[in-house]
Amino acid sequence: MKKIGAEILIECLKEQGVTTVFGYPGGTVLDIYDALYRDGTIEHVITSHEQGAAHAADGWARVTGKTGVVIATSGPGATNLVTGIATAYMDSVPMVAITGNVGASLLGRDSFQEVDIFGITLPITKHNYIVKDASELAGVVREAFRIANSGRRGPVLIDILKNVQSMEAEYEPQKPVAVHPKSVPALALEGAAKALGAALRPVIMVGGGAIAADASKEVVALAEKLDAPVVSTLMGLGAFPASHPLFMGMIGMHGTATAAKLCMESDCIVALGARFSDRVALNRDKFAQGKTVIHIDIDEAEIDKNVAATYPVLGDVKEALVTLVPMLKAVRRPFAEEAKALRAQEKANADAPELGHRVLIEAAKLAPKDVIVATDVGQHQMWTAQYFPIEKPRTLCTSGGLGTMGYGLGAAIGAAKATGRHVILVTGDGCFNMNLNELSTAVTEELPITILLMNNRALGMVRQWQKLFYGNRFSQTNIRKRTDYVKFAESFGAMGLVIEKDEDIVPALTTAFATKTPVLVDCRISNDENVLPMIRPGATYDTIITKWEEK
Repeated sequence: MKKIGAEILIECLKEQGVTTVFGYPGGTVLDIYDALYRDGTIEHVITSHEQGAAHAADGWARVTGKTGVVIATSGPGATNLVTGIATAYMDSVPMVAITGNVGASLLGRDSFQEVDIFGITLPITKHNYIVKDASELAGVVREAFRIANSGRRGPVLIDILKNVQSMEAEYEPQKPVAVHPKSVPALALEGAAKALGAALRPVIMVGGGAIAADASKEVVALAEKLDAPVVSTLMGLGAFPASHPLFMGMIGMHGTATAAKLCMESDCIVALGARFSDRVALNRDKFAQGKTVIHIDIDEAEIDKNVAATYPVLGDVKEALVTLVPMLKAVRRPFAEEAKALRAQEKANADAPELGHRVLIEAAKLAPKDVIVATDVGQHQMWTAQYFPIEKPRTLCTSGGLGTMGYGLGAAIGAAKATGRHVILVTGDGCFNMNLNELSTAVTEELPITILLMNNRALGMVRQWQKLFYGNRFSQTNIRKRTDYVKFAESFGAMGLVIEKDEDIVPALTTAFATKTPVLVDCRISNDENVLPMIRPGATYDTIITKWEEK
C-alpha cells in the first residue's frame, strides 16, 4: 500500500509498540504532527522545551525498559535535544530521537532553521540517520529501534527531510524483530567460577548494566550463594535490594565508608555491568591492585578500558549469571559477617542527619510503596543515594554519566506518564531553575509528582568543593535569586508547601503524597549541609573524609 513518509513513520512507531511520544512541533515536522493527529492512537505529550521532552523520553525508558521516543523540529528544536540525547548515551538508555530538517532543495544552503544534526549527534548516539527517500524510511525506523535495544542500549537519531514526509512510498507492515541477548557458555565462565571458588574476600559490584539486563534476581542469587557483600554504583542502585543484609551501600566518591573499606580489603571484585568510572575507581591504577577482577559486561569497549580484568566475560549480565550461578558451590564466609558488622558500626557512629537528610529519611518511610524516585545532579543526588533506600530496579532515574543539571523534572514527567505511579523528584534550587518551566507540563498532564526542592540558595556541591579545597572562596556559587517557590508553584497550578524545621516534615510530606497532582515542597536547608563521606578524585579509598573537621 502507498503512504506518505509521515504516515509510514507513524505506522512504524505503532509496529514497535510505541504508545506515547514526547516533543514539540515546528515547521519541518508539520507533516509528522498532522499524521499523528489523523491517526489518533499515539499519545503526544508537549513539553515546555525540547530538552525537557528528551529527558521525559529518557525517564519513560528507564522505568519501563522500553524505548523512549522524542520528536523535534529542525534547527534549534533539534539542537535543544542534544543534552538529553547525550544524557541517554552516557547512561545506556534506549531512545529514538526523530527530527525534521529542511527539504532536499534547501539542504546545505544555510536555509532557515537548517542545522547538521546528523553531524552534531554522531559522537553521542549509537547510530544516526538522515533520510532522503521515503522508500528508505520504514527500514530505517525498524533498524533504529533494533540498534537502540541491542547490545549496550542507547539513543539513535533519525533526521527526516521535510519533502520525505510528504513523499509517497510503498509500505508493508512488519512485526518487530525481537532482540534477545545471546547466552554465555560455561566455557567463558570457567576461570571466573574457579576464582570465585578460591576467593576468601569476594565483593560484588553491581552497575547499571545489571538493571538493563533485568538481572536483579540473578544478582541476589549470586550474592547469597557466594555469601559475598554487595556494593552498588550510582547507576546500579535498585539492582540489589537496599534492605538485604549483604548490601553495603554505594561505592565511589560519596559512597559508604564500608563499601570503600571492603573494596580495599577484598581479594576478588566481581563487576556486573559496571564500567569502573572515575567516580568509582577514583585512582584506577591502584583501585584493583593485587586483586582478581571478574568483569561481566555486554560492551567489549568497557573491558580493560579503566581497570584490567583478570577474567573478562563479554555478554549480557543476566545470561552470564544464569550460567555462572549453578557452577558455584554455596559457602559461608567470615568476610561477609565482618562486612555486616562494619556496616552496622558505620551506621551506629554516623552523625545525626541534617534537615535535608531527615526529609529524605521521612520521605522513604511515608511515600507510596511503589514510588519512583528521580533526581537532578549534585548534593541532593548523593543524599538520595545515601538516605533513600532503592529496593527495586527501574525505580530510580538519575543522570550518572553526564551529570545533567535540569534532568530531573523531565525524567519525572516521563516516569509518571509511563507508570501512573507517584514520583518523587529530589532537586536543588540550582538544578530546578534550569528547567523549572516543565512544571507547567506536569500540571497540564495532572501527574502525581512531589518535588522535594532542597533550597540552600547555593550550587551546593560546587560550593562544598570550594569550601574544602579552595579556602572558602565561594566564586559564583551563592545563588541570590529571590524566588518565592511556593508562589511560583501556585502560579503554575501546582500546590506549594514549605519545610523549615523538623515539625514541618511529616505534615508536608503526608499532604504531598496524598495529592495526585504536582506538589512543590520548598525545603529550606542550610548551605552548609554537606555530602559526607567523600573521597577526592585521584585519591585511593584509604583517604576518606568522613567528618568536616578532618579535612
